[in-house]
Amino acid sequence: MAPATPARSSAQGLEPGATSEIWPSFPPAPEEQTEAIDSALEPEDVPSPEEHLLRRLLGERALRLDATVRARVLGWLGPLLVTAFAGYVRFLNLGRPQELVFDETYYVKQGYTYYKVGYDADWPEEYNPQFEAGELDGFLTTGDYVVHPPIGKWVISLGFHLGDPAHAATWRITTALLGTLAVLVLARSARRLFASTTLGVIAGLLLAVDGMAIVHSRTALLDNTLMFFVLVAFAALLLDREQARRRLAARCARQIETLGELTRWGPGLGVRWWRVVAAIALGLAVGTKWSGLYFFAVLAVMSVVWDVTARRRAGVEGWFAAGTFKDGALAAAVMIPVVAGTYLVSWTGWFRNENTYGRHWAAEHPGEGVLWLPEAWRSWWKYHLDMWSFHNNLTSEHTYQAHPLGWVVQLRPTSFLWNELPDPVHTCGWDRCVQAVTSLGNPLLWWGAALAIPFVIFWLVAHRDWRAFAVLSGYLAGWLPWLAYAHRTIFTFYAIVFAPWVVLTLTYALGKLLGPPDADHRRRDRGFFWVGLILLAIVAVSVFFYPIWTAQTVPYRFWQLHMWLPSWV
Repeated sequence: MAPATPARSSAQGLEPGATSEIWPSFPPAPEEQTEAIDSALEPEDVPSPEEHLLRRLLGERALRLDATVRARVLGWLGPLLVTAFAGYVRFLNLGRPQELVFDETYYVKQGYTYYKVGYDADWPEEYNPQFEAGELDGFLTTGDYVVHPPIGKWVISLGFHLGDPAHAATWRITTALLGTLAVLVLARSARRLFASTTLGVIAGLLLAVDGMAIVHSRTALLDNTLMFFVLVAFAALLLDREQARRRLAARCARQIETLGELTRWGPGLGVRWWRVVAAIALGLAVGTKWSGLYFFAVLAVMSVVWDVTARRRAGVEGWFAAGTFKDGALAAAVMIPVVAGTYLVSWTGWFRNENTYGRHWAAEHPGEGVLWLPEAWRSWWKYHLDMWSFHNNLTSEHTYQAHPLGWVVQLRPTSFLWNELPDPVHTCGWDRCVQAVTSLGNPLLWWGAALAIPFVIFWLVAHRDWRAFAVLSGYLAGWLPWLAYAHRTIFTFYAIVFAPWVVLTLTYALGKLLGPPDADHRRRDRGFFWVGLILLAIVAVSVFFYPIWTAQTVPYRFWQLHMWLPSWV
């Protein structure tokens, strides 16, 4: 087979240096075209076979992303600055309010018992006032029936090592830390995804100021932890994509030099450590909430599709079979055991403590369950069946339950806290004082992203842009599956898990509005003007809503001004 040839500078509808991967739209360039290109270059400028392949597999912009010290410094400086800002708005008065907010009534107290005894111990009924007052050791010795795996509770429990366990800021410190780090992970991932430091910083800024991200970072629930781990998995797979393509280019070039052609399936790529990191992160996600399994399925398939298209673009003859079996089968052989093993390890505390809920079910029910399993594992499996039954049949009415179709436009946000407060010194004027925590995403951000979804789908279908599929993958894994569970009690705040992909969707559209880097100055200036105006409006809306995301004491009329839709009340 002939050596792979250089990629064209741009495919139809793509920016220079971008690559189209979902059903690539053009075959390798003809030999005569390659010869014409090479003959026009000075001998020292003729790219090597490896450079040819790197251009095809990654694109010029991606190759230039970290090409200089200045680019690398700016690539870290911008994301770190928006992360510092995100940390400020998340940690500011983190202990407000000094009470258990929404489902903190479950997860904070469970996290505390993990900290004290290593498992979910039960609590007396109506114990919240005592816990909030600092009477923390009133838990029972019996195990509590919980319906989510342990990792999210272990994350909360780590915070109790970092401060006064009686202070609300200590309850929330680890979720605030993960929410802040998520901004850095997203900014760096978006930079790599779009091959643009500017767009990476924009994505980080958008997540930094989003209301849902702020509220979840300041509330000790499980969903922010789930979001962080699936985002880390996505980031690791982006790094794996680049590393695998660099290996593929180097090894294909070596095969061509030594054999004169590529073997039918092309070279192997060796151990993919970033894929292992992604699998560990996904195991931690599943160990936080089972809905992490949807991300495992979508992200794993997306990674294998990247492998298939990489081999096709490299000129491998059996590209589909190689990507599917040589790369995909190996990916499954690595990722499935790592995800499963990480999940199983997360239950160590349940197995080691005799007082955990359901630990002795098998001994108390001889002849029932999966009889070929050891006794402890039979109890564990029965516990999982009970958890599944609970989740699938939860139909109790709740004031703030919301159909998933409305999540992407924040049609029915979840109220985490609502207090009417005494105002003896009239700090609220002659109005009554209220305190609210409303899990509402920045309306302009979420509405803008919702409007951008058809635009991104168009670019996916018409221009076969791999980045379009990447930014939509979060919707596929974090939103669409919930449509099958619309019959049960579910809430808009679950959308935090795909909030980073909401940001990426809007960032994708803003990137198109901004224009390619090599566009003429007037085009770029117009793009910067409109993108800057949109970002300024989003930040201004976040400043306006920040008090009702962070439980500040405000006049009732001030709160009313934020209820733009009747369904928000």
